[in-house]
Amino acid sequence: MSTSRLITPVLLAGCAILLVSFAIRASFGVFQLPIAAAFGWPRADFSLAIAIQNLAWGFGQPIFGAIAERWGDRRAIVLGALLYACGLVLSAFAVTPLQHQMLEVLVGFGIAGTGFGVILAVVARASSDAHRSMALAVTTAAGSAGQVVGPPLAEGLLGVMPWSSVFLVFAVLIVAALIFLPMVRAPQASRAEVEESMGRILGRAMRDPSFTLIFLGFFSCGYQLGFITAHFPAFVTELCGPISPTGTLAGLGISSTSALGAAAIGVIGLANIGGTLAAGWAGRWFPRKYLLSSIYAARTVTAAWFILTPVTPATVLLFSLVMGALWLATVPLTSGLIAHIWGLRYMGTLYGIVFFSHQVGSFLGVWLGGRLYDLTGGYTLVWWVGVGVGAFSTLINLPIREKRGLASPALAV
Repeated sequence: MSTSRLITPVLLAGCAILLVSFAIRASFGVFQLPIAAAFGWPRADFSLAIAIQNLAWGFGQPIFGAIAERWGDRRAIVLGALLYACGLVLSAFAVTPLQHQMLEVLVGFGIAGTGFGVILAVVARASSDAHRSMALAVTTAAGSAGQVVGPPLAEGLLGVMPWSSVFLVFAVLIVAALIFLPMVRAPQASRAEVEESMGRILGRAMRDPSFTLIFLGFFSCGYQLGFITAHFPAFVTELCGPISPTGTLAGLGISSTSALGAAAIGVIGLANIGGTLAAGWAGRWFPRKYLLSSIYAARTVTAAWFILTPVTPATVLLFSLVMGALWLATVPLTSGLIAHIWGLRYMGTLYGIVFFSHQVGSFLGVWLGGRLYDLTGGYTLVWWVGVGVGAFSTLINLPIREKRGLASPALAV
């Protein structure tokens, strides 16, 4: 049964696992320049590896959601962590672009098993109706906390060891996160219930235009997040104006544009903790589709302003702060909307399907970022594509029918 408390062992364990998983995932943009420099690769090669990682994450998410719902959340998480660690260890010894790109499939599947699809579903099932929206927000915010610590940690480790050794350290960390696994306990459907109902609920969702709108709307979120996570550190390193040696940033230990790029990802994650919690609170009181549309509109305006403004340390930090507040705020609203309309029983699988759209967008954001950089020598065109898809998502969320009753009563939230 779900609990009447907000803070539960399941919530704490989910937050801890997500924090570690997302700390590692968010740091890959920091490796963009060191790996390219080590092998003399063009920007597109490692960008494609990160893009494949995101696409594999999208493919793996509904698979791991189904694994969790059939065979248990713990087994799905353990499998995800082992694949994650295996991909990192093997990537540490990869010496060609193709090797990195293929091994990122393992990393992507690992993120799927230790990421939102599995963790949000188990937290949702362990939460009461009154606390579910906020519990999803708190768990999502934990992913943002990982984004705060991951890139600066990677940047610091790169200062004392080669990038390959950092990958090995991260592999140990994701396996160590399994120490929290005994706390992951949530109601599970019986095998008979799973076999009887999954096809019916999936069929109903697939035939519902609102599910299609949610699926399409999540694309721009992935595009924007994928591009910024993978390329913003390099973008800031190369295009940002100089940092004053006597200014505030230097006093905080940020003395180079490279350090500022890594710190900017951390600022995004820090700001998103507040933004995600605010979205979780608002999702209990206001229609989620209007909140989602507002978030995408704010992202669109913010991205357009940033690309039209000279890139300075001040604008980088301001952009990071505003975009961070909007960063993962879509996740508790999207997952909560799915649970609200189609119920909790197969939330992991349904969210995984929707999340695939997110990861297709992420793949394109990461890959186009590297590809168009090599072709044009800059990121401007990729930014404007992000503005366009953000405007698309602003509009496409408005017609969603935010109404219960599409799932059977036994499966409803």
